Amino acid sequence: MRVGPRVRRERFDAPGPALDALEERIDELAHSARRETRRALTREYAPGDQVAARAEVRGPGLLSGIRGGADVRGDGSVQAWTGWVRRSLVRPREGESPVEALRRELGA
Repeated sequence: MRVGPRVRRERFDAPGPALDALEERIDELAHSARRETRRALTREYAPGDQVAARAEVRGPGLLSGIRGGADVRGDGSVQAWTGWVRRSLVRPREGESPVEALRRELGA
C-alpha cells in the first residue's frame, strides 16, 4: 500500500485474505484521498488523472502469476489492474466493484 511517500507492507498466507485487506483499505482511501488539479510545466493534471494511493498484491517470487492491484484516483474513483511492468486495466462487469473484478481476474 502506498499513500503519498508512505509505503506499508503486509504478508498473507493466501491471495483471498490479501485481497480482502486490499479491498478494505481501498474503500477507506476512496473517501479521503482527494486531490486538486495540479500543474506541471505546461500541463494540467485533473484529479482523475492522479494516483492518490496504490495497493498491490503479488505472490511469492517474480514468476508466481499473482500480481495486480488497485489505484485510488484523486477524484475518489478506483481502477483495478493486473501486471507488473505493463499494467492492464481490469474492467468490472455490471454490478461488480473494481476489487471484485481484480479478484475474478486473478482467480482468487
